[in-house]
Amino acid sequence: MTRVKGRRTGRRAPAHGRPPIARPPTKKARVEIVEVALRDGLQNEAAIVSLEDRVKIAEQLIIAGVKRLELGAFVRADRVPQMAGTKELVKRVYQDLGLSSSKQSAVCPSALVPNLRGFEEAMQTPIGEIAVFTAASESFAKANINCSIEESFERFIPVIKAAKQKGLRVRGYLSTCFGCPYEGEVDEKKVVELASRLLRMGCFEISIGDTIGVATPKQVISLFRRLKRKIPIRRLAGHFHDTRGTALANIFAAHGLGVRVFDSSLGGLGGCPYAPSASGNVSTEDVVYMFHGMGVETGIDLRKLVELSRLLGGMVGKLLQSRTGQAGLPKVSRLNS
Repeated sequence: MTRVKGRRTGRRAPAHGRPPIARPPTKKARVEIVEVALRDGLQNEAAIVSLEDRVKIAEQLIIAGVKRLELGAFVRADRVPQMAGTKELVKRVYQDLGLSSSKQSAVCPSALVPNLRGFEEAMQTPIGEIAVFTAASESFAKANINCSIEESFERFIPVIKAAKQKGLRVRGYLSTCFGCPYEGEVDEKKVVELASRLLRMGCFEISIGDTIGVATPKQVISLFRRLKRKIPIRRLAGHFHDTRGTALANIFAAHGLGVRVFDSSLGGLGGCPYAPSASGNVSTEDVVYMFHGMGVETGIDLRKLVELSRLLGGMVGKLLQSRTGQAGLPKVSRLNS
């Protein structure tokens, strides 16, 4: 300690007269939110939201700071009427906001593409990212996409190959990773095997889904620890439904293991048609509120999210199940950004 007139100053003298080393500022913690209300949320709703209203929600989400969002799905409108007009929606959003389909673009809209027919339609738009999906349980795969797990892979192998040739990013969804409404428990080894297979096939990121909302933090920690041994953590995302009120706790647990990408839905919109008791996705407002309170950045304006949640609720004709949306924001400015 340096002494001045016999007193300690509390500072350590620089060694050999050299100035102390300046430490770089600590990088602020950050997570990425993937907004899924316009696809995973709306496709389970009876109400049909117009193309104009979906364009409005999509554009306002991006203006609020959402960088990654699903705009829709390139599927048959007679089977999923809520997704009708996805091609026009994508074109409008890209044109209105002057977006780029480049991989380096700050805003990355995506759309679900189940097969080559859907891919061909997607290629008529400027979309820069697509998603494919399968399940970790055979019964759910057959109920949800009318094929076995192996058949689902056979369907999207050519889709991924074609997407790579076009320079598109491909995201993989893996449903029922924590439990199946028909089979109950799902083997963690199977989840790791299927997620690893998606990665090898060319998916840049795999979303690990708690489709029916049965997971608990202990289960989340166990599965993601297994996944981390085979897959870089930066390639994994968490997709949690809030059926039993554990979604935020599960996200917190996954974040503690290094997961930095989470799917959520404005207002908690969504559900699962093949598991009637399963409620919607975790609410984007609730996820953002929690992370902002933890000092973790999302880049999203929480107040605008709350306003948009109420607007979307009016469009589908019901009060959405977002706790933050219903309660409003406390007068604590640091929670907003």
